[in-house]
Amino acid sequence: MKKSFSTLFATAALIAGTIFFNSSDALAQGRTRVGVKGGLNASSLFYDSQGATNKNERIGFHVGLFAQAPVGEFFAIQPELLYMTKGASADYNFVGFNGKNTFKLNYAELPVLATFKLGQAVELQAGPYIAYLLNSNINSNGDFGSGNSAINRDNFNKVDYGVAGGLNIYFGKAFIGARYEQGLQQIANSGAAKTLLGSAKNGVGLLSVGFSLN
Repeated sequence: MKKSFSTLFATAALIAGTIFFNSSDALAQGRTRVGVKGGLNASSLFYDSQGATNKNERIGFHVGLFAQAPVGEFFAIQPELLYMTKGASADYNFVGFNGKNTFKLNYAELPVLATFKLGQAVELQAGPYIAYLLNSNINSNGDFGSGNSAINRDNFNKVDYGVAGGLNIYFGKAFIGARYEQGLQQIANSGAAKTLLGSAKNGVGLLSVGFSLN
């Protein structure tokens, strides 16, 4: 896991360096679009845990940076570095005890998206992402008690990965975007997390607004 985190951190640092140190060159040559983005998340956990019902999305947010490097007139590569909230909630019924659990998982995420330009204003995007779990906790309300408690991060696979796809619509330098991401990695690997979530995987829809700085 340390090696995976080191790889993710190094890649993120490289992207951040590209964004901040090459932005003046991009501005002068018009080759690379650099900007900021953020917005709302609606996340789910796809799991089949015995006794879990009435599953609901967790509404959260994302915020970060992006850089878009053209490769020809109608194609570009867009890496991003985002802070992402994920998770979900569900009612439980365990040997007669009832209540509701809300799982909160927060990640540093690095998508790398192939971008197909449909004219000057519309972009279609698809590609992989990799994410690193920063923290995790559970909010409980029911027969087992109420309150927030941390779930040991060692109970989770700290590295998540999956695929993403969506579109952006530009209005000059500003844009709105919609995207869906589907995780391919089981998020829990042991302990309480595995008991509660089983083979759960992340799924999240994003609605973004952003602004190109050049």
